[in-house]
Amino acid sequence: MTDTAGTSGASEESPASDRGGAEAGRLKIGVPREADPAERRVALVPDWAARLTAAGLQVLVESGAGAGAWFGDEAYAAAGATVVGADELYAQADVLLEVGRPGADGLDRLRPGQTVIGMLQPLIDPGYAESIAGRGVTAVSLDGLPRTLSRAQSMDALSSQASVAGYKAVLVAANAFGRYFPLLMTAAGTAKPAEVLVLGAGVAGLQAIGTARRLGAVVRGYDVRPETKDQIASLGARFIELKSVAAGSGEGGYARALSAEEQQALQDELNGHIAQHDVVITTAQVPGRRPPMLVTAAAVAAMRAGSVIIDMAASALGGNVEVSRPGETVVTDNGVTVVGAENLPSTMPTGASAAYAHNICSLLLHMVEDGRLVIDLGDEIQAGVVVAHDGKVVHQATAELIAAQSANGGATGANGASH
Repeated sequence: MTDTAGTSGASEESPASDRGGAEAGRLKIGVPREADPAERRVALVPDWAARLTAAGLQVLVESGAGAGAWFGDEAYAAAGATVVGADELYAQADVLLEVGRPGADGLDRLRPGQTVIGMLQPLIDPGYAESIAGRGVTAVSLDGLPRTLSRAQSMDALSSQASVAGYKAVLVAANAFGRYFPLLMTAAGTAKPAEVLVLGAGVAGLQAIGTARRLGAVVRGYDVRPETKDQIASLGARFIELKSVAAGSGEGGYARALSAEEQQALQDELNGHIAQHDVVITTAQVPGRRPPMLVTAAAVAAMRAGSVIIDMAASALGGNVEVSRPGETVVTDNGVTVVGAENLPSTMPTGASAAYAHNICSLLLHMVEDGRLVIDLGDEIQAGVVVAHDGKVVHQATAELIAAQSANGGATGANGASH
């Protein structure tokens, strides 16, 4: 077909499909080990390897790729996949499925015409997307999925992993908290229920609210989007209404970014509520931007000794809590435990991998026609997830960031990143 990659409405067969057909008659799907040694998830679980094989695709899995999630090589082999070494995987695979993104070694192994699908985070590091494009590799990033499309729900990795993170955040909080979560009346006395505040009522926040309620805590929630009030109430929690900030609904199902004045007013009013709670879980994130500051150092200083804060937005770019550190647990001078929960889904690798495999395979099969990977930028889903193709960065928001960085001498701004 005519090569019009990067043009809206264009549809073409990826060169990877032709190569796969020439070699074995089937598109070859490769699953490498994750580059991050701390990442325990795997992009494909044996159940989905069997489904891809049944769909006519050939599945190659790097030996040990699923070990961190307790999926052994023998389970993949039993599902119809071929377990291979890294060299053979990168040499033969047409499409690579990743949780994160290829590291430096993986990038060096990529060849023109291959496709990489994963959580590539091009808005955090647009230069990485540019590097992949320069190698002639097609890059597909699940974090760009249009989340408001009902037909894309099965592909929504951000939601599935946020749900895992919201659940695990409460367990981490309960483990760090020195008292019971539920009301308990025993012969040794009565234990008061924990008072839990969840800031942000997206997928992670709602899962955290539901989990904390199931553990018996008294739960309150807040979000700048007023439409979340009924969702919070439906889970048995109370919605905190703040008067200092206007409605914060944004596009695509996310909260909008607040102005500096709005953030300050929100923080001032929140401080009083934060001090009254035993556990605070923050989940507020805005794609493509630094997480908003919701809990200041002053707010932490006003909390009771033994209180716990879980900052689910903690990253190298900052978080929702001023004193949090990504991947670390700190205890303040006044006895508040602050957990910078950098990658909670990885701490539940089996369940998180199963959900992620469903997402990434649903997207993959959406892009496969007659056994070939077809890039169609006129498709709403592909327009959101295809970042690089045919040697160019075709994702509009990423391309704009690259252009802005070039205009600024290549400097990376904080607004070009999100957690």
